[in-house]
Amino acid sequence: QVQLVESGGGLVQPGGSLRLSCGASGRSFSNYVMGWFRQAPGKEREFVAGIRWSPFYADSVKDRFIISRDNTKNMVYLQMDSLKPEDTAVYYCSAGRVLAGRMFRTPSDYDYWGQGTQVTVSS
Repeated sequence: QVQLVESGGGLVQPGGSLRLSCGASGRSFSNYVMGWFRQAPGKEREFVAGIRWSPFYADSVKDRFIISRDNTKNMVYLQMDSLKPEDTAVYYCSAGRVLAGRMFRTPSDYDYWGQGTQVTVSS
């Protein structure tokens, strides 16, 4: 069992930056693929970024967001730069076991979820 707690959301102006953090409890943190998803009102939850040994991103955030992890602290981070109003959403941290066939770009490929943190980009 893995429990995830996000922090770091808030209100930021367009062009600004935020850093989200996610702390994980439980064993074998390094064995999980960690992901960030987001969900805007009236929309489906969408993949943002993931990492096991190397990062991978949705095209919409590539070159603006950076995902990283610290396995010694059971932490995963999402550095978000050049934020746009369309980045406004609730951001969720997730953890997925490495199973055959999983590509880790859809919610169904993850097993554990945090409660989410609101990110609002507005002037």
